[in-house]
Amino acid sequence: MAANNRRMSGKKGAQVGSGGQRRKGLEGKGPTPPAEMRKKHKKNRIATAKAKQVARRPVVRGRGGKGTSEMVVGRNPVVEALREGVPASTLYVQQFIDNDERVREALQLAAERGGINLMEAPRPELDRMTNGLNHQGLVLQVPPYEYAHPEDLAAAAYDEGADPLIVALDGVTDPRNLGAVVRSVSAFGGHGVVVPERRAAGMTAGAWKTSAGTAARTPVARATNLTRALEAYKKSGLTVVGLAADGEAEVGDLEALGGPVVIVVGSEGKGLSRLVGETCDFRVRIPMPGGAESLNAGVAAGVVLYEAARRRA
Repeated sequence: MAANNRRMSGKKGAQVGSGGQRRKGLEGKGPTPPAEMRKKHKKNRIATAKAKQVARRPVVRGRGGKGTSEMVVGRNPVVEALREGVPASTLYVQQFIDNDERVREALQLAAERGGINLMEAPRPELDRMTNGLNHQGLVLQVPPYEYAHPEDLAAAAYDEGADPLIVALDGVTDPRNLGAVVRSVSAFGGHGVVVPERRAAGMTAGAWKTSAGTAARTPVARATNLTRALEAYKKSGLTVVGLAADGEAEVGDLEALGGPVVIVVGSEGKGLSRLVGETCDFRVRIPMPGGAESLNAGVAAGVVLYEAARRRA
């Protein structure tokens, strides 16, 4: 009997206490990943190279200068940007992404707009492009904004036979305020917005969205030095009007708004900077009987632009 036991223990097969390791070893490892997902495969290298090529296009500066390209990251932000008409050059879609309704809508909007490259990229490449942000498999590249030169705004108005109506922003750093000002300038027949090159909001995707599409027809110029730009406007016959809580007169009393004018709006907290305030021909205030201390830049600009449009009508 003992000999028989020894013969049985020598048989091949699963042993007592093996935990089924041999059975697990015989199980398959799943389907082979597609070529684009295998790091050393030629198709993976091609897909990665294409994504890098589009993401690293050089920025060329023109007379007014260009900003830098921007990435809108995440499914909801990408869909919202496409809905609002934010200009875009490329929509990156992660390979083998879960195809939910937001992904489908983004692809549909990009296809309907035309001119937007659709690029499929591996997740590691999207992680690199977005510096590790939670992109959820969708990244929209917004091209650099083509800023005008401050002189171009007045010249375009004179070419139309109109008195220039321009808004300059001093120290406004919220892109949403910039977008709101652009929208107001467009609504009341203005000819553009001037922003400083430094320490100021630029035409980002957020500004485009807030402008509700009006940024496509209302130019934004960027000035290397806002004070010098205002002085140049004065030499060319424009009146520079600054908004200030301690202004000498009320907006409704200023007849200069009916002619060629630059309206300067400061930040809600600090107002106009000293040099810009000293450059203004007039400093006016908006009456606020309700007792509020200040208005944000977008609302303040809208009030003064309405008065200017009323006088011009």
